[in-house]
Amino acid sequence: MRSTWLGTLVTMMFVGCANVPSAAEAPTLEGTSWVLVSLVGQASIVSQPATIRFEGGTVQGSDGCNRYSTPYSARGDSIEVGARGVSTQMACAPDVMKRASAFTSTLSTSRSYRVRDGRLELLGGDGAVLATFAAQSQALAGTTWRATGINNGRGGVASPVSGSVVTMRFEADGRLGGSAGCNGFNASYLATGPNLRITSLATTRKMCEASLMEQERAFLKALESVTTMRFEADRLELRTAEGALAVTLLREPGS
Repeated sequence: MRSTWLGTLVTMMFVGCANVPSAAEAPTLEGTSWVLVSLVGQASIVSQPATIRFEGGTVQGSDGCNRYSTPYSARGDSIEVGARGVSTQMACAPDVMKRASAFTSTLSTSRSYRVRDGRLELLGGDGAVLATFAAQSQALAGTTWRATGINNGRGGVASPVSGSVVTMRFEADGRLGGSAGCNGFNASYLATGPNLRITSLATTRKMCEASLMEQERAFLKALESVTTMRFEADRLELRTAEGALAVTLLREPGS
């Protein structure tokens, strides 16, 4: 009778332990990207949203004004973000700078996190929600973009020629089209996770002024070199196999 009772007790203990969720079961943040939705004590984010990406033990993104990068560590549902990191030093409007400062401060004071309903919440030491993020969309199909920077083939990324507009439209069937600044172009694309390949480029044959033609050649060559992509809020970076920027783009409203 005694051995039967002990066996039952041990079985109950194992079952009970199996039903207790472990902190280690918290979803990993590594490799995920998010866009700020709300920040405690700050007005709603209308433009220039802050972003966060967890990659290689580093948190990086935009604070709504400047680019930043700082170390982080996560264990279970606990998180620690370094208070010091690197950042660009661009000046923005006072209200934007205030919100950016509040954002970076929130990152360093966060102590735990949770992911539910497709959103990331950063929590303070008392368990209160400090910031809420929405998952960054990774979908290209049905989106339209305007180029803000083009690799000039000489080791730099240049803004489009004044007055010119370079666009890209990704269709759901794998077709890509747009304007190269002078001529229209079309191509095929294949997107798999962060990987992107653009092939079968073709253009119309109109002649434009020399600066536009030079830009067009650089743009088409840059597209052929693309191997990866990265979304960040309403911006998209296309990069080469070596990690160099090929094209930077801004999402067109409504796409």
